[in-house]
Amino acid sequence: MDKDDPNANLFGYDEEENIEENAYKQMYEKNPLRVNALANLWYDEMVSLIKAEGDIPEDAKMQLLFNMTANSILDMMADAVPSEMGVDMTFYFDMFMGVALTNKRFGVDLFKEQQKALVEILPSKFPSDEEYKKALTEFEEAWWSIPQPKLEKRNPNDAIRESLDKYGLTEQ
Repeated sequence: MDKDDPNANLFGYDEEENIEENAYKQMYEKNPLRVNALANLWYDEMVSLIKAEGDIPEDAKMQLLFNMTANSILDMMADAVPSEMGVDMTFYFDMFMGVALTNKRFGVDLFKEQQKALVEILPSKFPSDEEYKKALTEFEEAWWSIPQPKLEKRNPNDAIRESLDKYGLTEQ
């Protein structure tokens, strides 16, 4: 932080040094507090609605409670941003969910598998740091199209698309 700059700490933190830490806090560390707020918003009403449904099996009640909660959160997320951002946000959410579904289906972590492949690319094989970084970037992108043994020889993009197709979440 610059001691001579009166605006250096204007927003309560040194922007250069703490931007990632503050982003993490905003995006993840506040989640338990958000859960409490959401419970205050919806829980009692949802439970009342489920009880009003009459005599339904307990597992169906739990599924209904989950569905109502998840749908409400997704609606709130979509309403929280302008529609142009909402389209991008929901697309990327679907893609990330596709990765998670694929990971679960095949018992794999695609991001870890990609990182394992990337560490195999040795800087000593390239004449310069720039060419090494370029090769890493190109391979990082290309990896998603390379058949993987842990995906029964599918490439990650196809496996993710299959996972999303099951739920009607692929692009149209």
